[in-house]
Amino acid sequence: MKSKIIQLLKSADDYISGEEMSKIFGVSRTAIWKVITHLKGQGYIIESVTNKGYYLKSSPDLLTEEEIIYDLKTRYIGKKVYHYDKIDSTNKEAKKLASKGEKEGIVVVAEEQLLGKGRLGRTWSSPTGVGIWMSIILRPEISPIDASKVTLIAGLAVCRGIESVTGLKSQIKWPNDIIINNKKVCGILTEMSAEIEKINYIILGIGMNVNTYSFPEDIMNKATSLKIEGKKNYDRKDILQQILVEFEKNYDDFIKNNNMDKVLREYKRNCLTLGKDVKIIERAGEFTGKALDVSKEGELIVQKENGEMVTVLSGEVSVRGMYGYI
Repeated sequence: MKSKIIQLLKSADDYISGEEMSKIFGVSRTAIWKVITHLKGQGYIIESVTNKGYYLKSSPDLLTEEEIIYDLKTRYIGKKVYHYDKIDSTNKEAKKLASKGEKEGIVVVAEEQLLGKGRLGRTWSSPTGVGIWMSIILRPEISPIDASKVTLIAGLAVCRGIESVTGLKSQIKWPNDIIINNKKVCGILTEMSAEIEKINYIILGIGMNVNTYSFPEDIMNKATSLKIEGKKNYDRKDILQQILVEFEKNYDDFIKNNNMDKVLREYKRNCLTLGKDVKIIERAGEFTGKALDVSKEGELIVQKENGEMVTVLSGEVSVRGMYGYI
């Protein structure tokens, strides 16, 4: 009922009486009052006036299910949300839920992650209340070899979502870092459970620094936030919703039509790795070359210093710019 009361208050243009709400939801006015009191405790500013009722003046900056699903313009991505004040890792929790049979499109989101992680086992700082730390459960009927394409779709969705809400221009450092002014603002971690020819599920993790204003010393020279770049606070819910909208649109097209042409064109236009001299760090060693293209399979095409052309798989390497982070 809490979710329905929030939606009613958000959609109302004027005060709504407790009596009217009790009739709508078929509960007592005391029950309505208890929910209103609880919402106030969560940070909702609700004005109560005798003989007029309740009026929602503002909502807190929380990524609860009630906030995310309200006016969310997707068909299924994000229509059910598991929200946590604090969690070890949203990806870890999403994997638990997926293994228990949760449907595609479920979003796991936390105000704070204690053990957030990035690619290749790196840690990810996820302080409370300032970022978007979320994971999406996906169950695409595609070959496991095509799973990396989901990361490309997500990267483009994040760039579009940021620009749509904030006006800030972001770019992609292949394969999964989102960059503003040569610093990382967001990372994407895609994990998969699969058999030889079948994907059981994919967990798409997105960690974004939204209103973060400071960083640990070891990353402060290569990390940034939307707040730092835009010099203002942003509504995390608006950005999260827009990312889900952008992702669902291209993800559906890929799954239904097996078509990545448009996404790939836009991805490459937004990929700042292309044309750069890069260092490829593999388990067996490292080499340098120039990043020339991204293949239809999502691989980075690199020309070595000796002229040899090689394709690089995202799950196996670390890519570093030769002259700085990118």
